[in-house]
Amino acid sequence: MSRVGKVPIPVPGGVEITVSGQEVTVKGPKGSLRRTFEDRVGVEVIDGRCVVTRINDERRSRALHGLTRALVNNMVIGVTEGYRKTLKIVGVGYRALSRGEGLELQVGYSHSVAVPATDGISFTVPDATTIVVEGIDKEKVGQVAAEIRRVRPPEPYKGKGIRYQDEYVLRKSGKAGVTVR
Repeated sequence: MSRVGKVPIPVPGGVEITVSGQEVTVKGPKGSLRRTFEDRVGVEVIDGRCVVTRINDERRSRALHGLTRALVNNMVIGVTEGYRKTLKIVGVGYRALSRGEGLELQVGYSHSVAVPATDGISFTVPDATTIVVEGIDKEKVGQVAAEIRRVRPPEPYKGKGIRYQDEYVLRKSGKAGVTVR
C-alpha cells in the first residue's frame, strides 16, 4: 500500500471538492482548480475527508495512487493558502521592473527581457532584485519561476544571475595560476 496514497486529505472549511467521473474540482476562497485523473484510481469525499483508492495492485496503479493523492492535496492547499516562489537577482545593474501584469528583466543583455503574465499567476517586485511569483496552482507557479530563472541562470564564478531565494550556488575558484609546461 502506498504510504502517501493511503493518508486521507483533510478538507478545511470553505473548501468544496466535487468528483464527477475522473474529474476532480476543488473550490476555495482563492479560486478553483480542475484536474482529470486516470481511471486506475478513484477519488471520493467521505466525512469531510478526501480519500484516494486504487482499483488493483498493478505497478502503474500503485504509482498513480500516491501521485493522485499528492496532486489533490496540492489543489486543496492551493485554493486555501496559495503558492509562492521567490527569486533573487544577483549582479551589478541586474534588476526587475513590474510592467503592467508582466515583468521586464534587465540582466546583462543588450535588451530587456519581457516576461508576460500567465493566467492564474501574479508577479510582485518588492525591490529591484526580488521577484515573487504567486498563484494557486503549484505546478504552474513552479514552471513560471523556472522560466524566469532560465533567462539568466546563476553562473559559478561570480554567482551572477537569477536564482531561487533558498538556492545555494556552488562557486568555482577560477584560474589556479599554475603554469603549464
